[in-house]
Amino acid sequence: MTRTSSVGPAVRVGPTEVIERATEAELLAAALGSGAHVLLEGPPGTGKSTLLRRVASGRQTPFVLVEGNAELTPARLIGHFDPALVLSKGYVPEIFEDGPLLEALRTGGLLYVEELNRIPEETLNVLLTAMSELEINVPRLGRVAAAPGFSLVAAMNPFDAVGTARVSGALYDRTCRISMGYQSAEAEQAIVGLRTDELDPQWRAKVVDLVRSTRDHADIRFGSSVRGAIDVARLAVELAKLRGTPTDDWHVGLAAARVSLSGRIRLHDGCDRTPEQVITDLYVDVFGAEPVDPQNHPDSDTKGSPGEP
Repeated sequence: MTRTSSVGPAVRVGPTEVIERATEAELLAAALGSGAHVLLEGPPGTGKSTLLRRVASGRQTPFVLVEGNAELTPARLIGHFDPALVLSKGYVPEIFEDGPLLEALRTGGLLYVEELNRIPEETLNVLLTAMSELEINVPRLGRVAAAPGFSLVAAMNPFDAVGTARVSGALYDRTCRISMGYQSAEAEQAIVGLRTDELDPQWRAKVVDLVRSTRDHADIRFGSSVRGAIDVARLAVELAKLRGTPTDDWHVGLAAARVSLSGRIRLHDGCDRTPEQVITDLYVDVFGAEPVDPQNHPDSDTKGSPGEP
């Protein structure tokens, strides 16, 4: 479990650049202002965490982040008594170490649970209680009520079928749902530009086109998010430095694309091609055919051998 928390007036947040999410930001702010709990649904890389951090920074409330996974047990979410101190002091409130849920309840904070559909069912039940009753009862500690301002925002990718569980109707009944799809090409170009502003905008736009094309290819079940475009651009910059070539060199771009995207896409069952081969085809579609000297260049294997970008 990874926990990020910020208690008190000073809110610690990550990057808050929000591109083309004005409607979602408005809806999220309104839902939280009304005291509702919120479920953000969408594929990875659609800005769910960034959007919430932006809204949280505007509210000036504590922000507690929990990464959802199979190891997020109720004890890790709620907290626990320090075993060593229990031996000498017994079960007294002073030695209880708050988990992220109690931290958010006590401070009236915003509890953000990522990958909600990856947490165990017993942990989800604890969250349901906190959402419904705005308090929980902890054995040997007692009742912990939510301070004003407490809300829960959960995020999940409903299309991810590996290591996930079906979310019950009880959770949907206790939340307002905001659906977030992929942003426009212009917005994704702007997102990549925030992290790679030194690049030629036209070349950067092609990188975004390449990544977006992975979402529509017949052999691909799941395509890449905009994070793939950011990695292609960044990797190309560094690879070009090592090779002493321009960043927009055709072979540099191909190598960066294979490395950055082949692990992000998921091919349909029964597809007899490798991810590298599919990425190479898409790259040629967007950037054109290999320009010169295919016999001698280290990246001339445009068939895309696995593990050899």
